[in-house]
Parts: sequence; structure tokens; C-alpha cells
Amino acid sequence: MWRIRKEMAREDQDFRMVVIDDASEDGTAEVLEPYRRVLPLTVLTHDRRRGYAASLERIVRHVLEESGYHRRDALLTLEADFTHDPAALPEMLRRFQSGADLVHGVPRRRGPTPRAVRWGRKLVSHLTGGLPLPEEVEAPFSGYRLHRLFVLRRVLEALEEGEPMLAYDGWAANAELLIKAVPHARQIEQVSFDLAYSRRYRESRFRLLSELWSVFRASRDDALRRRAPELGVEGGAG
Repeated sequence: MWRIRKEMAREDQDFRMVVIDDASEDGTAEVLEPYRRVLPLTVLTHDRRRGYAASLERIVRHVLEESGYHRRDALLTLEADFTHDPAALPEMLRRFQSGADLVHGVPRRRGPTPRAVRWGRKLVSHLTGGLPLPEEVEAPFSGYRLHRLFVLRRVLEALEEGEPMLAYDGWAANAELLIKAVPHARQIEQVSFDLAYSRRYRESRFRLLSELWSVFRASRDDALRRRAPELGVEGGAG
């Protein structure tokens, strides 16, 4: 959080932080309390574990409700386990201010990668044949991403009544949101960032079989395939 504040202050940007406590058992509420007194921080909580997709959707809906400037403001998502380096924030913001509606983070791996994650990356490419992923977007399963709020609003408006924004969890949720957001984004760009698993301070909740099963199910989803992206991607990894 201090790193994020530092990067945003350097850019002289108004910002808010939103953290979701998905029925955590590691003392998240207690750890965050001192930060709430000195940072523009909102903590959302679940009374039971609901998973990544439901948590991300709740953050999206909360931010859309709080902001009255959906064409001016953006939601930037990153993992809370220190693997995503906030140093990429300034460049992502500059791309957004230059007109990009979606700025996708492309990981550059630094240091060792957990074995389960390495195997997952090797296997997942064999399961994505049915997903209408934009070819120009690298690492579509990355969750380090900036969306203009107008794009996220359009994603929600396209849902049927009672339909969740994301039907799949984990890596599949990131790819699913990309597929649903791209048709509403006029300009999409990419920015590379350092991905370092050595910065983690707790055991990973990554479960290889669960991740692969979610990706497999998403790739067989006819409704998701019909949402094929209509726009190309401008720019490359920065």
C-alpha cells in the first residue's frame, strides 16, 4: 500500500484503494486497520469465502457506484500478495490518460517460479483453443489490468438479469473479463511489469488442478465464445 501511494503521489493523481477480505483467516482486518486511518482505503468483507471471481465483481460494482465519472476514472487491479510490482502503475496511468480504455499488464518473471505455476503455464495453452482470446494480447490470464470504468459498466449492462459478471474463477476469470471487456474498449494497450513470487509473505492459495479445470470449462462455454472480441489491439508491451 505504501508503494502504491508513493507511485500515485509521484504522478500527482487522486486515488482510492479498495481491498476485499474474502473471509480471510490470516488477520486481514487487524492488519489493515492502521492503514485505514492514514490512507484513502475502503475494506470490503465477505462473511464466507466466495472466491476470486465474486470478489472481483464486488469490487467492480462498488467502484462503479462510488464514482460519478465513468469516462474519466479507472479501476486498476493487482494481487495483494506482492507478486505484482506497483512500479508499473505510472506507465499504465500514462497510457490511460493518452486515451487507452484498457491497459493490460504483461508479466516479466523475476526469480524462481513455483512448480505448480510453471506446470500450469505449460498446460493451460492446450486448454484455451475454444476461448476467443485477442491474439495481440499477451498473457491473457494476468490480473494486473486497468479498465476505464465506462468499459466495466458496459460489461455489466450486457449481462442478463441475475447473471454474474464472471462465471469462472482464478486465471479463467481474468481471461473471461478480458473477453467481455475488449468489445467495449476503443483502444487497448499493454505494459510489462515485474512478476516476482519471491516477494510473497504467505503460502500461495494457487491450486493447479482447480485452475486448469476452470480454464477448461470456460473454453467449452458457447456463450463466452459468442463474445469474440471485435477490436484489435494497438501498441505492444512497453
